[in-house]
Amino acid sequence: MAVLFTPITIKNITLKNRVMMPPMCQYMAESDGKITDWHRIHYGTRAIGQVGLIIVEATAVEARGRITEKDLGIWNDDQIDGLKEIVDFVHQYGSRIGIQLAHAGRKAEISDKSTVIAPSPIAFDEGWTVPNEITEDTIKEVVDAFVKAAKRAHQAGFDLIEIHGAHGYLIHEFLSPLSNQRNDAYGINREGRLRFLKEMISGIKRVWPSDKSIFLRVSASDYKHDGIDIKEMIEMLKIVKSWGVDVIDVSSGGLVPAKIQLGPGYQVKFAEQIKKEVGIPTVAVGLITEPEMAEEILFNERADLVALGRELLRNPYWPLHAASKLNAVVSWPVPYSRAKK
Repeated sequence: MAVLFTPITIKNITLKNRVMMPPMCQYMAESDGKITDWHRIHYGTRAIGQVGLIIVEATAVEARGRITEKDLGIWNDDQIDGLKEIVDFVHQYGSRIGIQLAHAGRKAEISDKSTVIAPSPIAFDEGWTVPNEITEDTIKEVVDAFVKAAKRAHQAGFDLIEIHGAHGYLIHEFLSPLSNQRNDAYGINREGRLRFLKEMISGIKRVWPSDKSIFLRVSASDYKHDGIDIKEMIEMLKIVKSWGVDVIDVSSGGLVPAKIQLGPGYQVKFAEQIKKEVGIPTVAVGLITEPEMAEEILFNERADLVALGRELLRNPYWPLHAASKLNAVVSWPVPYSRAKK
């Protein structure tokens, strides 16, 4: 049996295969952050296509923390019912589902620029908003927003949550010395830059069931001198592991404009190194397209799950085609069974 199609158990859930759809912003929500038919179809189709684990796109824990004003939200109770619809549909077709809790920080492209916050008043790039330096009181507000969002995610029935600590958004901005130049307890050194994340995870664990998983998405490299590199990320994750994070979803970049050499599986090496040196399960992602490539990553224990982004946008039924190529026996949705051969 292909490793790609062997089950894996993570705390209280068992995934039927190792195929994951990573969070990919759709920018199709209502202006109040609620779901639309687009989300019902988008996520439901991937469940029908037999994706083992689906992670809902970056979902804002505050209105000011949206990447755009078309982002999904989880900042108030009125948004729970719509998210629960997605959860129930995905579960109906045998997949598991998580949600990525996010705050855009200085990369928020919203109409009220006066509310944009970041660890330090440094713009992402020329022409971008110079953010307000977040105060310690506001830090507590944002931590509380993440905690309340996690509680809502549980109410909606999500199997797990993923904390978005990558791609240049607020948590990543605290982690990197390129964007965090604070001289207080939330900056200065590694311990200080990790404090925001530590307080958030601590708060979330008070409301999130102990038998449900917490994933953390990170950018393993800033691709810039004096920023985070893989060695620094490994040292940070050795600390984070002790706080109760279960799986690391390994991406890279996004903090500052940088030239990144792209190629098939270009981020897999980061997932492999973190898995081996930190001793924690990882998700590999980054232009993984072919079943044989996904199988090699898992067979050689370079990661525990493989995430396909662009490929699952192109083909929501990728797992069914992959099973055929790898001679794996999987259950097809009954209405589609005539297309199996």
